[in-house]
Amino acid sequence: MSISTHIPEHIQELAQQYADDTVAIRRHLHQYPELSLEEHETAKFICGRLDDYDIHYRSAVAGNGVIAEIQGQAETAAGSGRVTALRADIDALPIQEPAGLEFCSQRPGVMHACGHDIHSAALLGAGRILQTLRKQFSGTVRLLFQPSEERIPGGALGMIQAGALSSPPVGSVIGQHVNPDLPVGKVAFHSGFFMASVDDIFITVRGRGGHAAKPHQNIDPVIITAQLLSGLQHVVSRSADPLTPSVLSFGRVIADGAHNVIPNEVQIEGTFRTTDDIWRYEAHEQIRRISGAIAGSMGGSVDVDIRVGYPTVINEPSLTERLRSSAIEYLGHDGVVDVPPAMWAEDFAYYGREAAACFYNLGVGTPGKDNAPVHSPSFRAEESCIAPAAGLLSYLALTELS
Repeated sequence: MSISTHIPEHIQELAQQYADDTVAIRRHLHQYPELSLEEHETAKFICGRLDDYDIHYRSAVAGNGVIAEIQGQAETAAGSGRVTALRADIDALPIQEPAGLEFCSQRPGVMHACGHDIHSAALLGAGRILQTLRKQFSGTVRLLFQPSEERIPGGALGMIQAGALSSPPVGSVIGQHVNPDLPVGKVAFHSGFFMASVDDIFITVRGRGGHAAKPHQNIDPVIITAQLLSGLQHVVSRSADPLTPSVLSFGRVIADGAHNVIPNEVQIEGTFRTTDDIWRYEAHEQIRRISGAIAGSMGGSVDVDIRVGYPTVINEPSLTERLRSSAIEYLGHDGVVDVPPAMWAEDFAYYGREAAACFYNLGVGTPGKDNAPVHSPSFRAEESCIAPAAGLLSYLALTELS
């Protein structure tokens, strides 16, 4: 199949024709977010839209995942055996959304603060466009609505094990992620290393609690924890190669005593991210060793639980350059920019271990505004990004089949 010079304009017309419906899909998903492993209603809603578009799908994949396929019907042998996959994640975060948005979350303590509602709406919009155009292309476009991206071990592995990339095998996997630092109307690509690996760290510091007025009779796990938090930073500042990006951050400390009570134990939770797999596991051992040494030197003990998470996201260079060129064809030169790699993490990485994969950024920021980051209760996205996002996904899929 060769892409007609009229296809980009036709896709843009369809994207605008369906824009109101696609935005309405996003608003519904935003109002009714569900956490990882709990996306039951979200999956049911997605299946309902696929039914409306007469797109064949398989549900309950890896829990609440949905795999849909659109078969091209063009009467040509070229590209007929090719398969490309488009992926969106569907879960939300345990964040309380503040009031004020017209379609604010209706579920207390749960919010689409990472843009997965936009990813899913854009993929449904792309599916509708491709289904409309199915007589104009050959090959297969597979739509992957993936659950549980926000929770290790992630839903990507389960989707892959359930055949998301096989029978027949896909030639490429394409995903997008919102970026509030990028103005709406733009997308950004980066070839090669794009996102870091991530591991979750859970440490329990044990001492001997008692009255705060008699610290000499106790082994204070709070003070041990204070030393531990400082000491563990040496893993990054003194053990990591300065040319290898590494981050060790602790965001939760629970010392459940009282103003005059020293507790028996303290729990801390954090994240370790890096770009080098060999160093990654060396760092794990250092975290365990330093934690044990500091606690032991102060009379306490520790339990260190490191839960290995997602590997690095690697954008396959030749695929990335093809998609960048196709994006320029669709959006124009001004709509496509480069973006540096980041220490975010994504289970999209697993798809890239099985097939050529590319993960790019979708601009959702308001120009001239200090846009709140993802994973923030203040995160907002410009809805004008949704129709172009759906159209671009459609065009990238067709160019990959050509």
